[in-house]
Amino acid sequence: MSSSLTALVGFAVWTIALVFLLANVRLAVSMRSGKAVNSFSPDGGDTEGFPQRLTRVHLNCLELLPVAAAVILAAAVSGNGAVTDPWAMILLYARLGQSTVHMIGTSVPLVLIRATLFVVQLIILAVWSYRLLTM
Repeated sequence: MSSSLTALVGFAVWTIALVFLLANVRLAVSMRSGKAVNSFSPDGGDTEGFPQRLTRVHLNCLELLPVAAAVILAAAVSGNGAVTDPWAMILLYARLGQSTVHMIGTSVPLVLIRATLFVVQLIILAVWSYRLLTM
């Protein structure tokens, strides 16, 4: 499997892992607080601290995964994997880093690191898209 497809699967696996982690965190909060498990806000706004950040991390992955999938799959299907392969794992590592930093906290330095890692992902996807569209 190409590095692009490996990175895409890695992104999907990370998103799935976050779902399992989020479900377990919500279950723990529910058991500790008595909050009904079916009453959590989809955006995490009804929780504080780690559960809220984890919800946002999961949603952030869901927001970017389709874009990454579209670009990587377009490259693969068109036979232009050479466009995405060199930076594919960097895209994945930037996503993993962004998620991890977000779960750690929301201090100004952490937010700046997180934003930088997100911008790296956007630049990679924009460059890939441009290259694919201009071939």
